[in-house]
Amino acid sequence: MTVARSGTSPAGAAAGAPAAGFFWHERCFWHDPGAIGVFSAPGEFLQPQPASESPESKRRLKNLMEVSGLIDALAVRKPPPARRADLERFHTPRYLAALEAGDRGRGGDGGDCAPYTPGSLAAACQSAGLAIAAVEAVATGELTRAYALCRPPGHHAEADRGRGFCLLGNIPVAVMRARALGQAGRVAVLDWDVHHGNGQQAAFYSDPEVFTVSIHQAGNYPLDTGTFEEQGEGAGEGACLNLPLPPGCGLGAYDHAMTELVVPAIEAFAPELIVVACGYDACAKDPLGKMLLNSTAFARMTRQVRELADRICQGRLVMVHEGGYSEGYVPLCGHAVVQALADRDITVPDPQDEEIAAWPYQALQPHQRELIDGWRSAWAAAGRL
Repeated sequence: MTVARSGTSPAGAAAGAPAAGFFWHERCFWHDPGAIGVFSAPGEFLQPQPASESPESKRRLKNLMEVSGLIDALAVRKPPPARRADLERFHTPRYLAALEAGDRGRGGDGGDCAPYTPGSLAAACQSAGLAIAAVEAVATGELTRAYALCRPPGHHAEADRGRGFCLLGNIPVAVMRARALGQAGRVAVLDWDVHHGNGQQAAFYSDPEVFTVSIHQAGNYPLDTGTFEEQGEGAGEGACLNLPLPPGCGLGAYDHAMTELVVPAIEAFAPELIVVACGYDACAKDPLGKMLLNSTAFARMTRQVRELADRICQGRLVMVHEGGYSEGYVPLCGHAVVQALADRDITVPDPQDEEIAAWPYQALQPHQRELIDGWRSAWAAAGRL
């Protein structure tokens, strides 16, 4: 392990103070989704199993940061949970009341594969509270960058239901609050979870001041959203960009998508704040995705976004933890991301990094280039680059 204390402090951070914050709370790890049957309720021929969304991939990330010393280079915060008024900026009162009733009883399902048990709602409110505090700290200039270790995740939750392990929309709740309080204007939300960021898309689909971008695996969850043709509606037309990549994409395809389309599109939008829905299920070891990324790839994407934020919005960047279900590999990818976000030379060795990098098809493939270049041409033709 290499431990050092180097890095830069961008404008906005006080001299000698950490430029980046780390927001977490033990209560988030106490959410118990219960036993499920993958994406269905257990049945006659479907044996129950623990939900893929477990606390260990997140707890092990925090533990690894403590062992490496990376957490000592960050401003660590344990903020309060989200308030009902904050949640109602995005969620319907009827949905919140249903969650409360289930939480007082035996739990249930928030809607579509969002199982929960008694006590889960407190964890979900705490998770949303982490995102709220991280966005507020960066939007107001208290910190330049921040990472929120949210659990349960939030990027699938919609206004009136939970979806895909997500009960509350952490990012929509945080962004809506910051804008309502005048802390943020134009915001770009980039989602690189392997599953489509339908929650953010639905929250801001007609809002021209929030640009949602999702890079995800085509044909994965959810099946009813995430095509390139979904580009916003009404005043929000053109403020939504989806890149549904084919299964089997590695660093080459992701780097081409980021360099040729994602970064230029966000730069053209000119946000005052960038928020990343940072899922790790596009890693090669994830059981719910079919992509090939390693920790080096996640670190590279983080540096690309950090450098973009430095150029266009005074470094203001928030990363919110989303999916990722490999308890062994998510901590290594997450550590690489936080290290790149904080711009600190405090690294840990990834014993699987070189192995994954050597797998066939890590390089950009012709069919991947054709798809991404076609999207770029269409976006440019619409005058959005």
